[in-house]
Amino acid sequence: MAYDNTKPTPEMNDLLVLSGSGNREQALAAQHELAVALQSPLRMGVMSGDITGDIFERVNLAPGTSSEFPLDFLSPGTEKDFVAYTIPNHGRIPERNVEGDYVMVPTYDVGASIDYLLKYARDARWDIVTRAMQVLEASFVKKINDDAWHTLLAAGVDRNIVVYDSDAAAGQFTKRIVSLMKTVMRRNGGGNSTSINRGKLTDLYLSPEGMEDIRNWGVDQIDEVTRREIYTAGDGTVNRIFNVNLHDLDELGQGQEYQLFFSDASTLNGSLAASDVELVVGLDLSTNDSFVMPVRADIEIFEDDSLHRQRRAGMYGFGEHGFGVLDNRRVILGSF
Repeated sequence: MAYDNTKPTPEMNDLLVLSGSGNREQALAAQHELAVALQSPLRMGVMSGDITGDIFERVNLAPGTSSEFPLDFLSPGTEKDFVAYTIPNHGRIPERNVEGDYVMVPTYDVGASIDYLLKYARDARWDIVTRAMQVLEASFVKKINDDAWHTLLAAGVDRNIVVYDSDAAAGQFTKRIVSLMKTVMRRNGGGNSTSINRGKLTDLYLSPEGMEDIRNWGVDQIDEVTRREIYTAGDGTVNRIFNVNLHDLDELGQGQEYQLFFSDASTLNGSLAASDVELVVGLDLSTNDSFVMPVRADIEIFEDDSLHRQRRAGMYGFGEHGFGVLDNRRVILGSF
């Protein structure tokens, strides 16, 4: 079953009606089958809805397996150069955490729940049940996004490097800042000109306002041919500059939640350069050796058997995972 308004199969429709039955045993049995049926599409929705899937490598852990990542395996002889960041537990601020030649990335439980009136199930109101599943899915997506980006930002702040274009006006995103961040990433990425897997800037994450600046670049920034390409682009702007991929995030920008997390004194207490007002995050995604998401248990969905006396039906789910940045040299921060 998909989370949309398409007509459900007769079998799923009958199952939903039974889940709203006044007979408690019959209703709970149907709710259990419904939870099992919804589990797979909800997992798929969580994975497709997050904004971290292209950044963090998912590592499925077998039962009893330690979430240990050896640094000497990543780059022999340079273990001392690695600075890792992990989230120690649910709701905690990411911490610097390097132990000898390896990093332990903690995993923690995450969960969410949703409920609705039994009469909606009895009346086969798929529009309401579908919306409830979307809210449940969004709860997991939001948690994954926030934890992953909090870890990335903490890793970037620890480097104490913020790149900016001193010639640009505050709040103006320029192509020069992309060029500067490429150079700074290279100079501070470790190794030399011939090193294997040497750090390089591959992706930039900025606010929609920053992308809007690109749409308004004048002839002092780019030539008329490029301006025409921006004007006719399907998404309204270029998505690559100097071989660096550009991504716009609603959570970045002046007064937005990830920038507030970056600058808040109670969290990371980061600061932008000079009089700049917006944060831009650069990552090296050329190799999968730093950004990890160990998963100890996939999201499972269960029926809530305690709600029937309230004439409600509900579902809850939980999983166990963690996030780690094994080498913070793969993260660079900038401002404009």
